[in-house]
This record gives sequence, structure tokens and C-alpha cells, in this order.
Amino acid sequence: MTSNTIPRSRPLTPEELDRFGEELDALRNRTVATLGKRDADHIRRVATAVRWLGVSGRALLFVGAFVHLVLVPAWILGVLLLALSKILENMELGHNVIHGQYDWMGDPHLQGKTYEWDIVATADNWRHTHNFRHHTYTNVRGLDDDVGYGLLRIFPEQRWRPFYLLQPLIAVVFALAFQWGVAIQALKVGRWFSGRVPTRRLLQQARPVLRKAGRQLGKDYVLFPLLAGPFFATVLFGNVVANAIRNVWTYVVIFCGHFTANAETFPKECVRNESRGHWYLRQLRGSSNLSGSRWLHLLTGNLSHQIEHHFFPDVPANRYAEMAHEVKAICARYGQHYNTGSLPRQFGQVMWRILRHAFPSRPRPEASAALVAGS
Repeated sequence: MTSNTIPRSRPLTPEELDRFGEELDALRNRTVATLGKRDADHIRRVATAVRWLGVSGRALLFVGAFVHLVLVPAWILGVLLLALSKILENMELGHNVIHGQYDWMGDPHLQGKTYEWDIVATADNWRHTHNFRHHTYTNVRGLDDDVGYGLLRIFPEQRWRPFYLLQPLIAVVFALAFQWGVAIQALKVGRWFSGRVPTRRLLQQARPVLRKAGRQLGKDYVLFPLLAGPFFATVLFGNVVANAIRNVWTYVVIFCGHFTANAETFPKECVRNESRGHWYLRQLRGSSNLSGSRWLHLLTGNLSHQIEHHFFPDVPANRYAEMAHEVKAICARYGQHYNTGSLPRQFGQVMWRILRHAFPSRPRPEASAALVAGS
């Protein structure tokens, strides 16, 4: 399932790289020039759906708890609606708003610098670890915190340790508790374990996360269950399951975006004097798309168009599907592989990576540096 070479791609000359970047910049500019009412209406409809799905889901959890005859079907439907609300809020609403995709609207509730989302991770930490580090240094070893995070070894270039033999089990736990992994990512707890960060500094950095986590835990696991009175445990469990569904779905989507068989990592040297064309090419080589229906695209927050998202992170994600046709054509003109596939296919490759690289493996030939450098 894995491969040591990236299929159907060729190195680009400096002139080709410049033209590659210019064509993608032009596509972005054309799209931004047409932003308007339909984009604003889209994100406001999503925000409305998030709100009413959440209200309906919590109401049905209460109905399932109080009315014994409809306990099971109402409770299950309540869990699913609440999970759907959380998925839409995290993926299509929160993630995209935090990228600043809708700042141009001037709506104070949809501003990237101030939006706070329904997850234990703080939006401020996400803006640094994701918007800045991950999107600037995508898949660059030692610079992108998503690569070599410590819990999982997904690329053969990561140094193997006996600890990774446990990663098939760890991956399952990580998926179920994914929002907590996002929450502590910016804290770099591994440095504390190794003694490179003192406890006092870790606790100081953790205060905003602990406050945010406290609010989230209080809402989902104390306030709403208490409102159910003697049925506290039933409503509590419903919230736990809804959060777990959201966590697993988010994990699957994000991992499919970067950890499929042909996704690459890059050495630090590749970002020295990196041109716009180099940057676009690295984003392409480190990203993977998902093919599917418009409902799949919506539920993934359009991260099913991961390539387009990494090319244009501040462009409204509802535009990615139409931009993808031109992006794919541009990649074809320059002989670059456009990595896409169905959700089962792409996630199957991710699972293979997790299993394969739990064991010692040799790094792939370092073709990335030459492709990115245009040499």
C-alpha cells in the first residue's frame, strides 16, 4: 500500500516553479474578487444549523431520559444530532472562521482573531500551532508540530523507539480523545517529560487551556446532566458519546489530509529562501484530498479539499470544490501528482502507515528536497 516514490511527479525548473505559483495566485485572486452574499449566506446557515442541531440533540437526550417508552430511540437520535452539531461547529464553522475566511464580512461573531470554538483546545493556541506553524511549515520535520508529535510514528523519517510498538492501541485512544490532543499540542508536554521545560513554566502555559477545558467539562458533563435530575447519568453518557463521535470523525478527516501513503515530509533545509512556487509545491506534496459528495465535503469542513485548503487557507472553504477543478488542471500541466481518493481508500492508507511504522523501517529516499528546491 505504501510507496517509496511519489507517483507521476517530476522536478520543476525555477522558471516553472514561478509560473506554477503565479497561476495559483491568480486563481486565488479571481476567487476572492467574487466573494459576496452567497458565501455570507452559507456560513450563516451553517451557524444556524449548529445552534438548532445542538438544541434539538440536547432536548432529545432529555426526552430519552425522562420518557421511558422512547428512551432508546430518542436518546440515540439526541446523541447523533448533538454530535452532528459539534462536527459542523468544529469543522465547517470554527476551523474555517478561525482561519479568517470570513473576516471580510465584518460580522463580530465570525472574526478569525476572536472566535472561540466548542472544543477543549483554545482558539488562541490553535491559531499558533495550526494557522501559523502547520500551514507555514507543512510537513517540515522539526518545524511542523503535526509531524513527529510524539505519540505516533507515521513517517519512516521519524526516529523509531520501542514505545511506538504500542501505537496501534494508542491511535485508537488518541482518536477517541482527539480534542485533548489538540488542546495540549501547544504545551509540548514531551519537553516537560524530558526535563527541558520546568513544571512552573508548563503550568503557566497551561492556565488558558485548563480554564477552557473547565468550561467545556462544566457545560457538557455537569450543567446539562444536572438539569436532568435523577437521569444525570443518562444525559452525561449521551454527552460523552457525542463528543467521542466528534473526536473520531475529526481525527479521521485530519489524518486523511496529511498521512496517506504518498504524503511527504521535508527537511528543514527546503524552506531556506523558499519562493512562492516552492511553498505551493510543498503544500501539494504534503496534502491529500478526499473524493465524495457535497455532504462529505460539508461534514469535513471542506478539508476533503485539503490541497486547496493548504493553498488558500483564508479563502472561504465553500469555494474549494469549484477551485479544485482549476487546481487539478494546473497540477496536470506541470506534471504534479494530485493526491485524492475515497475516504475508505485514504483512511486505509493511514491505518497501514500506523501499523507499518510501529516497527523499525528505513527512511524513504530524500526526493522531497530536490522537488521542492526545483533542482
